[in-house]
Amino acid sequence: MTEITSDHIVLAKPEAVRQRSPLYFAWRRFVANKLAVGAGIVLLIIVLAAVFAPLITTTGPNDQAFLTSARAFPSPSHWFGVDDLGRDLFTRILYGAQVSLGIGLSAAVFSLFIGLPLGALAGYLGGGVDWAIMRVIELFSVVPPLLAALLLATLTRGGFWAIILIAGMFGWKDVALLVRAQIKSFREKEFIMAAQALGASPWQIIWRHLIPNSVSPIIVGFVLAIPLAMMLEASLGFLGIGVQPPTPSWGQMINTGMNFMFFYWHLELFPTAALAVTILAASLLGDGLRDAFDPTLKGR
Repeated sequence: MTEITSDHIVLAKPEAVRQRSPLYFAWRRFVANKLAVGAGIVLLIIVLAAVFAPLITTTGPNDQAFLTSARAFPSPSHWFGVDDLGRDLFTRILYGAQVSLGIGLSAAVFSLFIGLPLGALAGYLGGGVDWAIMRVIELFSVVPPLLAALLLATLTRGGFWAIILIAGMFGWKDVALLVRAQIKSFREKEFIMAAQALGASPWQIIWRHLIPNSVSPIIVGFVLAIPLAMMLEASLGFLGIGVQPPTPSWGQMINTGMNFMFFYWHLELFPTAALAVTILAASLLGDGLRDAFDPTLKGR
């Protein structure tokens, strides 16, 4: 390739014509989205605070070390105050982040394991397989998740792993729809037709060619499944059938704070704010990733 100037013709530098990968343009679009970047930073801070909670606070989440100061308001010694049982509320919220984020991440992984293969099969095979999978997705879409979760949580008596199972059962359909749409757009491409001509089986085509080229909807579906699972866990915890005491849970703390909100506002405010900020940050990060990986956008 040559570059024409007013004086003479020179060879263009190889770097000037180097093609950028789709991930490069996706990264540029994501960095340009200041709201998504800010949300990612906030979420990272919350995750680090949850992981290093034992180093941040000196008391345990269930230590009733401040019974004489029960329901004390925020102060320099107790940033978020003390709950009704004499436990430091800031400590409880930090350890509650471990529970909420753990359920959110685990449920997202569970949703991925279900939604990824089903979405891939529906998108590539089409026909009766696609019809059957779409009917199952529609069935899970019309059932109110909270009502179904209430029934299942009551039968299983709640608990950490039960909430993950319930959240994953209602989060996989969004992952499946994203993967299905991406794979349907790829199945008529030349490299797929070449693999078919070489005798590759549908299973090999899906796992060796289609899924590696569908990383973007997989990432987006995974991130967006996290806040959905966290909201479901908080709803069940608020209703008293989520993670059982004394394990700290934001939904459980919100439920307790409701009994004192008119007199001891901090017992309700801080766990509600923690849950709202985390879910908002995760949702904005997921939206930013979805916009960044959108194939209809062109990098500049």
